[in-house]
Amino acid sequence: MKPAIKVLGVPDDINSSFMRGSSAAPPLIREALYSASSNLFSESGLNLDQKGIWEDLGDIELAGEVAEENFKKIKTFVKDVLVSNQKLVSLGGDHSVSWPILDAHLDIWDALDVLHIDAHPDLYDSLLGNKLSHASPFARIMEAGRASRLVQVGIRTLNKHQREQAEKFGVEMYQMKDLTKLSSLSFSKPVYCSIDIDALDPAYAPGVSHFEPGGLSTRQLIDCLNGFKGRLIGADIVEYNPKRDFHNLTAMVAAKLLKEVIARIYRDNIKKY
Repeated sequence: MKPAIKVLGVPDDINSSFMRGSSAAPPLIREALYSASSNLFSESGLNLDQKGIWEDLGDIELAGEVAEENFKKIKTFVKDVLVSNQKLVSLGGDHSVSWPILDAHLDIWDALDVLHIDAHPDLYDSLLGNKLSHASPFARIMEAGRASRLVQVGIRTLNKHQREQAEKFGVEMYQMKDLTKLSSLSFSKPVYCSIDIDALDPAYAPGVSHFEPGGLSTRQLIDCLNGFKGRLIGADIVEYNPKRDFHNLTAMVAAKLLKEVIARIYRDNIKKY
């Protein structure tokens, strides 16, 4: 039987506003995953080295510097994976890729809740005139009225426009300054989780384009991912920028998160262990 969990690299960073480089991330995350300094066990005890658990699909071939064409290719590819009842974890790329990935999921699932872990709300109507910006994917998702619920964790850069957008779309937001109020999250519908590496404090993950001090620890992020009540059916890990990394520290963090995400999806959908 073919593995029911797929991993796909989405090396697209043309919608980055400040610094490009995240398109180089997927192969370096894979390299870190198989580093001789670590192993393929998740914290919950699942050995990802076992056959039949997951399969790497490699990186999607994109259309170059044309965002709309890239998004069409991403959505079509993702939807083709999902229609065969496969679960998908995507490796960005910048955060703009979450829009076509989630759009494909929402074509398959009747209703989804979205857990978004990030330093930034990514709710700009547009940024620098670009409605497909990596600062705008959740505005696109929510204005389409397709996600049942959007919960954001780790936010610490909320300006007036994005606050208004959050109120407009009914976003549930747990800012870092209020994180002590974050009790056990619970979701009634299947959950898609989007993880921006810059949700972490730069001390834990320096390999990001936008340094935003005061963020989550790696431990807090993993506990959030493994601790919420609900069924995880898909995820993305985005915005790792190797240009800013230090001794591949952030690549190892991204690989760690990949292991935990695969293990959570496996437990929630395929086989409890």
